[in-house]
Amino acid sequence: MKTSPHLMNTYARLPVCFKSGKGAWLYDENGQNYLDAISGIAVCSLGHAHPEITETICAQSRELIHTSNLYCIEKQAALAEELIDISGMEKVFFCNSGAEANETAIKIARKYAYQQQIATPKIIVMENSFHGRTLATLSATGNKKVQEGFAPLVEGFVRVPFGDADAVEAHSGDQDVVAVLVEPIQGEGGVNIPPKGYLKAIRAICDRNGWLMMLDEIQTGIGRTGKWFAHQHEDIQPDVMSLAKALGNGLPIGACLAGQKAANILEPGNHGTTFGGNPLACAAGLAVLKVMRTHNFIEHVADKGQEILTRFQSALSDNPAVKDVRGLGYMIGIELDRPCAELVAQALEKRVLINVTQGNTIRLLPAFVMSNDQTDQLIETVVELVNQFTQQG
Repeated sequence: MKTSPHLMNTYARLPVCFKSGKGAWLYDENGQNYLDAISGIAVCSLGHAHPEITETICAQSRELIHTSNLYCIEKQAALAEELIDISGMEKVFFCNSGAEANETAIKIARKYAYQQQIATPKIIVMENSFHGRTLATLSATGNKKVQEGFAPLVEGFVRVPFGDADAVEAHSGDQDVVAVLVEPIQGEGGVNIPPKGYLKAIRAICDRNGWLMMLDEIQTGIGRTGKWFAHQHEDIQPDVMSLAKALGNGLPIGACLAGQKAANILEPGNHGTTFGGNPLACAAGLAVLKVMRTHNFIEHVADKGQEILTRFQSALSDNPAVKDVRGLGYMIGIELDRPCAELVAQALEKRVLINVTQGNTIRLLPAFVMSNDQTDQLIETVVELVNQFTQQG
């Protein structure tokens, strides 16, 4: 395994280097296979080296990679049409990452406030949220650990408990509030799923107050929860929605979608990007949506995800150290009553890739293409690791 002392020390990397992948498998330098149950943190939802997506990327790279947004980009326009079709929104801004998509959403909220002559606008955000690591998205994030050392943070964010619509309603009298930014399910926060009706209640609160409802669907979007977007489980429509991760299946791409209320807030000169929405990234995005539709992955994730969740719940039901097993679609969290970060290295020894977030919650984000045998292997390995770990005291 090769590394470099010249890389900034920003990651606590695991001692493995992958050379190739196929489907839900990753292969290291020695050809050993590892079952990838985090999919590049919800990015490679269609697996590694998917043949249709790979061929699309290769073909597009031979034709045109980049021109800049000074000119029309055919693939960008086509991807925008596809995203509008599945979301019911009106306009799209393409960028390179989830953080940039959320930056766009924040700027939309600020410009919305400016149009109403609100000089000190506020956006309601949630405790335990995660919206990115740029200075504005870091400030919106509800995690003091990742904020530490980067003061002064960007002002204008009001934090309330996640899952508590009444806490949002309590700010109705504040004339400076212009938007609510919320994840339908908190991924980095511990796979936290709010009560049913939560998003619908926030939608109603925003409507009554004239606020923008802004949803961070970076991790939950593009089929991860068994719908194209997680908010569709509650049959509501946001004013602004941020996407990234699975949209490119590994190629960097982000998108900020706006509905009628927010579609025309940004004007020429208000926002921009050099690389965002280039032909290569948009070709990949189009291929992802085509594969999702052609192979009916939305229904597959909904049905198979529930089956996997039920099997985990059953297998771990007798373990008193397991506080909760929760999830939706292919987004599963197993919360223990103790810190369990060492399970990541223990799983690696068994050649299964998992993730632990919030210190005590195993987060699983499997690829949609994972086979039945691979699913069995994942469940058996994780259950065995959890039982062994919790029996140690």
